[in-house]
Amino acid sequence: MKELRIIVCAKEIPDPEAPLSDVSVNPETMEVIVDAPQVISPFDENALEAALRIKEDRDAKITVLSLGKKVSDTVLRKTLAAGADELILLQDTAFERLDSYSTAAVLAEAIRKRGEYDLVLTGRQAGDWDSAQVGLILGEMLGLPCINLAREITIEDGKLLVKKNTPGGYERVTAEMPVLVTVSNEVGELRYISRTKILMMLRTGGSIPSWNTEALGVTHEALKKMGIVELSSPPDMGRDCQFLEGATPAEKAEKLAAVFKALR
Repeated sequence: MKELRIIVCAKEIPDPEAPLSDVSVNPETMEVIVDAPQVISPFDENALEAALRIKEDRDAKITVLSLGKKVSDTVLRKTLAAGADELILLQDTAFERLDSYSTAAVLAEAIRKRGEYDLVLTGRQAGDWDSAQVGLILGEMLGLPCINLAREITIEDGKLLVKKNTPGGYERVTAEMPVLVTVSNEVGELRYISRTKILMMLRTGGSIPSWNTEALGVTHEALKKMGIVELSSPPDMGRDCQFLEGATPAEKAEKLAAVFKALR
């Protein structure tokens, strides 16, 4: 039985458990500032836990990818301490303020550069912006079948078997590999890692490879065309407040309808 190659995408974010007092807004740049320790997105930790459970049952290699302007190898080494085999940091000043589409595009290039793979796992959403878009966009870019909101992932007879969340419970879905799966929190939290093991990994883990735009063949201009997020003030549309009176609900509705018609 050949080795299963699993890629887990893990995002570094400010600790979502940080108190509200650690959050502020810069009125000039219109940026949300979170003065809190950096952690791995909890949903991505769910994805890593799912990968580790698969690795317990069969021969598998887990590669973790993390993208950002500057990614902390200290924070991400936790994935190696948990049982991942390889960590690659994707960092460049051009990777700041990327939207979901351009984030997925960079991850897709990194996965192609990494080589062959059987399974790509992401969290169901990021723990900071909660967009829940990157995973499925990434699957589309790689041309993979996608299964979202997985609560359990197993491999049977060479196929992936997923229990997928639905509003009324879950459904079973099978897929041929390679496949991309977004993992939900029902999988469970990442297993406990002793502080001693993490410290040992920090001391003896060696250097972590880092890929920038040049290594990935992605240009700053291409990323801008894809859609780097820019913040701007909403236009001043003016205000028109009217009080509509009527003796009956029907009369009030008629007056309201007349106002809407006048706006068209």
